[in-house]
Amino acid sequence: MELKFTELGHDEFAFRETEGDLVKAEITWTQMADLMVMEYTFVEENLRGQGFAKQLVDHAAAYARDNQFKMQAVCSYVAETFERSGEYDDIKA
Repeated sequence: MELKFTELGHDEFAFRETEGDLVKAEITWTQMADLMVMEYTFVEENLRGQGFAKQLVDHAAAYARDNQFKMQAVCSYVAETFERSGEYDDIKA
């Protein structure tokens, strides 16, 4: 999966996998100073069950670590992923 950093405007950002104008997978957040408020995770139905959503979270987590940000899980998938694994404890807000 080749994720592209995308500015959505008004302090909103995403990592997206697209095909033309079609968004196949994305994770979105609002940036509030050093806090990434993780709002939404989407994976196209035919790609589900293949670990793409976890890849989105991992990509956002790497971005948070690189920039010394914390992540607050509002999205239910991100919250569940944080609960299932201690690998994100260093960036959880």
